[in-house]
Amino acid sequence: MMAFLKGLFVYAILLAVFLSGVTCIEIYHEWIVSIDTTINPLSSPQSVITINGMFPGPLINATTNDVVNVNVFNNMDESLLITWNGIQQRLNSWQDGVSGTNCAIEPGTNWTYVFQAKDQIGTFTYFPSINFHKVAGGYGPIRVNNRNVIAVPFLKPEAEFDILIGDWFSTDYKSLRSSVQDRESSQLFDVPDAILMNGKGPYALAISKGHESFTVTKGMTYRFRISNVGTVMSFNFRIQNHKMVLVETEGSYTNQITLDSLDVHVGQSYSVLVTADQNEADYFMVATPKMYKSNESSDSKSLEGIGILHYANSLTTVSGPLPSGPDPFDIEFSVNQAKSITWNLTTGAARPNPQGTFNVSNVTLTQTFILHGSKGEINGWPRYVVNNVSYLTPETPLKLADFFVNGSGVYQLDQFPTHSVNDAAAYGASVVSGIHKGWLEIVFNNDLDVMDSWHLDGFGFHVVGFGNGDWTPAARETYNIFDPVVRSTVQVYPGKWTAVYVFLDNPGMWNLRSQHLKNWYLGQELFIRVFDDNPNPAKERQPPQNLLLCGMFESFLSPVPSPAPAPQAGW
Repeated sequence: MMAFLKGLFVYAILLAVFLSGVTCIEIYHEWIVSIDTTINPLSSPQSVITINGMFPGPLINATTNDVVNVNVFNNMDESLLITWNGIQQRLNSWQDGVSGTNCAIEPGTNWTYVFQAKDQIGTFTYFPSINFHKVAGGYGPIRVNNRNVIAVPFLKPEAEFDILIGDWFSTDYKSLRSSVQDRESSQLFDVPDAILMNGKGPYALAISKGHESFTVTKGMTYRFRISNVGTVMSFNFRIQNHKMVLVETEGSYTNQITLDSLDVHVGQSYSVLVTADQNEADYFMVATPKMYKSNESSDSKSLEGIGILHYANSLTTVSGPLPSGPDPFDIEFSVNQAKSITWNLTTGAARPNPQGTFNVSNVTLTQTFILHGSKGEINGWPRYVVNNVSYLTPETPLKLADFFVNGSGVYQLDQFPTHSVNDAAAYGASVVSGIHKGWLEIVFNNDLDVMDSWHLDGFGFHVVGFGNGDWTPAARETYNIFDPVVRSTVQVYPGKWTAVYVFLDNPGMWNLRSQHLKNWYLGQELFIRVFDDNPNPAKERQPPQNLLLCGMFESFLSPVPSPAPAPQAGW
């Protein structure tokens, strides 16, 4: 019976797509998520989260509007959720895979995510979202390709490579999870043990079990889809003797710029074109951390992520010093590069009409959120806070409470301060209203002395400005409202602010979080509830027939109960 109802749900999606005149296919994955103690990227024994025995996990390779089915079997000893970083889940936050929208997949059980890559193209990732699991792996790449009828703004490359780069700790994830919650040992998570490329350690490092290598043919051009799947460190990426042409980031085609190196912050993804135009030899590919100075000791050398670009006919191994990059503490370089990454207004992306059709040059702002991210302490425990509120995950997911009981007993709508900082740090289940089809300005103030990056599920946002110190309304005069790039994760520099605009046209319960794992795990997040009271079924989808129930609804029986009336502020 459940399989039949699930089939009806998928059929409804496909029928809606067919009636809209858009073609798509269904993609099926079965994933077994397990703990592996034999991979050990840095030779030392530890638990690594694998998918179908792979680390990183398998590629999801889709095309705009395809329907993706991922049946996740949880073979771990803890509950699990997978989130799809940058996939907007149009009208369907039920599939978002974070604690506020989904009940966890319990050990020994499975659950099928069904979502559509609706009106998107680009480079994204997935990863486990709860229980500090991401520090142990479980991540992988997502490609959403253009439909054939939409022109790509560059010649088709010879091949595409996914390169997932991130910091890595040799300590077991359960030990790390405990340490970050302790005031005395929390700082142990600040400096990782290595930077991995596609799950492999740095080239020629004694503790690495292997290194990553990409084979190219002289004269050919290749697309590298680069993602920062780490948990704490931004990095600068570069290839010895080769230029990179930036073409895409998180679903947006950029104005093409040629770079010697590229800063990639936690949770971000980029596409660059690299032409194999050098002598047939091997060349270093390097990722070095920002805001951290390596030295010649063996310990810090592991924080130089090193792979190899190998020419097919090469008989020459890599040689010479690693290609130099910007000073890791040169924030001005990084900010200027960020400002130079702009939106290609004239090309299509998921649709034939130009990206620039949806510009922000003359929008009227409906709301502004001013969010200060910082550290706090509550009852002697270290926490991260937003406006001095540390998110504490309730037993019942917000989305279930919202749908069935208007949030009653789980959260109070709009009790979170969106324009001020509370006097003292405190816990809260932070849910704020976003006005449906309104323009929201979000200002991220980083009150920390280290980098941060912020992500919004359900949307892409226009990155309109960067600035120093505390933001003021006068800063709007400095915004780029002509061609700001649209993405879903943006960096916020220490002691500075970043501003974005987002059009809230996607009803649902959407997570806004720090992508730095410790910050997120210890409370630096909130949820934006975008509500549309139009009962038209073409609006937000009803819950899926395979909906998991937990918390106060754990004893509910199928079929899913009817929803309650629209909630009011203050419940």
